[in-house]
Parts: sequence; structure tokens; C-alpha cells
Amino acid sequence: MEGKIVYFEEGGAQNTQATLDLVRERLDRKDIKKIVLASTTGDTARRAMEIFRDQDVKLIVVPHQFDFHRDSNAFPEELAEELRRSGHQVHFGTMLFHTDEFYGSRNATMMANLLRCFCQGFKVCFEIVFMAADAGLVAGGEKVIAIAGTGRGCDTSLVMQAASTQHPRRLKVHEILCKPLNPISIDELQERMT
Repeated sequence: MEGKIVYFEEGGAQNTQATLDLVRERLDRKDIKKIVLASTTGDTARRAMEIFRDQDVKLIVVPHQFDFHRDSNAFPEELAEELRRSGHQVHFGTMLFHTDEFYGSRNATMMANLLRCFCQGFKVCFEIVFMAADAGLVAGGEKVIAIAGTGRGCDTSLVMQAASTQHPRRLKVHEILCKPLNPISIDELQERMT
């Protein structure tokens, strides 16, 4: 079997439209009904809602958890309400790979850094699919498309089999639709993200 993977020269928001277009193209197979999407400020969620409006697909938008970087959340409450009115979900859950010393362990940080070896969006795709499954918004074993990025916008998309954090070994990556080549180091990326 052959498939298409798009590699972007650099990660970042400039790849958002191309990423969403690739996802739209993949949806033509009609075997996926849910998209799990990271969106910090709501810009990517707004664009996705417009682009996928005529598709038979439900968006599960995962913004940053409250108290992540600032006192208030950057995701607009009015957009969260608009998404919900349109039949989509918005989940402000705990970001698994970003809790300091999670239960006294650095395992989450180590897993996050290993996934960042592929690219930042790869790590976020894993994280948001786990979060959506833990919240009951996707079922374990359900095939979904995950969309995430590096900083703002999106540049990474994976077709995944969802799993909860109770059963992390059941999470699978079926397809890589796109990702940046990730020319920066993990340390440099972490500096940019803080």
C-alpha cells in the first residue's frame, strides 16, 4: 500500500491551510467521523469549523487547560459556545505531558520529549487524543484524525486509533498525513514554547 505524507520545511502557522486541506482530502474516504484538534487561541478551531462545515464530521477542540501559562485562558468562551451550538465539543482537560512532576514522576516529560523527536505537533496529537478519550468524547479503538502544531496554527496531522490513559498501549498511529521536518532541537523548541 502506498500513501501520501507531506513534509513542511518548517513548523508553524504558515502550514495551517495546507494541513486542513490535507485533512479534508483524507475525509473523502468517509471512514472517520471525528477530528481531535488542538487550538490555543481559537484561530485554528474557527478555520476548521468553516472548512469542515459541509463534512459529516464532529470537531473535538482541545485548548490549553486553565492556569497553563496565564491567569485566564486564551481560548474565547464565545467561540466555545459557538462550537457547542454547532454540534462540536470543546474540552479544557488536563494536559498530560505538561503537569510538573506528574504524581512525583518525570515519565510524562520523558514521553513528551521522545514524541517531540518527531515534531511538537506529534506530541500534541498524542496528548489531545488521550485527553479526548479520557473525557469520553472519543471511544477507545475509534479511528480519528488528530491535528496539532508548533506554537500557533497547525502543521501536523495523524490518523490515530484512540485510547485512554488507562490503556496507552492501545493508542496507534495509522497514518501520518503531514508534519514539519522539525529542523530545531527539542531544547530550542521548549524555549520557544515557554
